[in-house]
Amino acid sequence: MIEDLVTQTAPQLIEPFGIGADTAAEILIVAGDNPERIKSEAAFAKLAGISPIPTSSGMTSGKHRTDHGGHRQLNATIYRVVIGRMRFHEPTIAYVTRRTAQSKSKRDIIRCLKRYVIREV
Repeated sequence: MIEDLVTQTAPQLIEPFGIGADTAAEILIVAGDNPERIKSEAAFAKLAGISPIPTSSGMTSGKHRTDHGGHRQLNATIYRVVIGRMRFHEPTIAYVTRRTAQSKSKRDIIRCLKRYVIREV
């Protein structure tokens, strides 16, 4: 039933790898509840709690962390998509390997991939 509703409403949401009917339904629920807040990809990332926040202080700069606010269910949904892609999606596996070679932490890689998924949606 949910799959039929999602297919009728937004069939393009199911096309990307790792996004099924349940994930697309969660995205549609959040977007439908807050249409006035979603003016751009960056605004949607902020709503989901995925936008990077600079953590520079004093002499340190260039570091970011993820936002601890935002819609936690949407953030968890995007996290599950990213973890699935890290395990089964060949381009994502290659990206993780490349970023690991650049000495990025797994947390940083997941943060970047979550932002990529938000851009894709």
